[in-house]
Amino acid sequence: MMDFLHTILGDDIQAGLLIVLNLIVIESLLSVDNAAVLATMVLDLPKEQRNRALKYGIIGAYVFRGICLLIASWLVKIWFLKPLGGLYLLWLAFDYFKGKSSDEDEVIDKDRSWIYRSTVGVIGTFWSTVALVEVMDLAFSIDNVFAAVAFTDHMPLIYIGVFIGILAMRFVTQGFVKLMEKFPFLETIAFIVIGVLGLKLLASLYTHYAEGSVLAQFLDSESLDLMVSVFTVAIFIVPVVTSYLFNFPRKNVGDAEVAYSAEYILESQDDILAEPDKE
Repeated sequence: MMDFLHTILGDDIQAGLLIVLNLIVIESLLSVDNAAVLATMVLDLPKEQRNRALKYGIIGAYVFRGICLLIASWLVKIWFLKPLGGLYLLWLAFDYFKGKSSDEDEVIDKDRSWIYRSTVGVIGTFWSTVALVEVMDLAFSIDNVFAAVAFTDHMPLIYIGVFIGILAMRFVTQGFVKLMEKFPFLETIAFIVIGVLGLKLLASLYTHYAEGSVLAQFLDSESLDLMVSVFTVAIFIVPVVTSYLFNFPRKNVGDAEVAYSAEYILESQDDILAEPDKE
């Protein structure tokens, strides 16, 4: 039994379990963000077409995450994908905080997308929107992998992380939506963590070219993985506890925009998937 646990969780079982806890939290929060993007991307479609587009988006989310689960071991062997994944996670964090600092409501402008602009005149608004949704699904599935890679290089744990991403879309994320509605600051904390994970992945650029140096060895060490895991747990748990006990940070203040945008697609995904297509 212990040999099996070491195979799955690594040499340090407690550290492995802490990583799994982190993966559940961050993958679920990423799934909230993913669902919010899918929901907002179809808002400009006629009402009768929205559920169809969301249906393809939900199916695509499952399919691409499944594909990434199968090819995760291949993805992490291509060294330069790690820093690229780090840049992508940093961009997600930057884009979020940029939107928070703006007074304007954040609206996805599909006309700025090359994919949408190049296809809308050929296949129409609906199918161009679906094409853009599927591309976003692919991007979200890849960040699902690299969020796991940022915590550990242990392949069984990476597989667990990607699998959690699949389960989160289906079972876990609705609970996180409710949690984010009660504690809106969790939305900001989630993107702080995403930024930290992006920096950790970006550091692999240094470790690749300075392999063997003291700093590179530290950046690749299990000690840093453990530090990141502890930081991630603490930055989520401590504010929730202090908010619950002392109302600091304050509960139910402001709008958890990502959570509210995601709520419809997550709560009604069974109905959306069961709904027959109407051409």
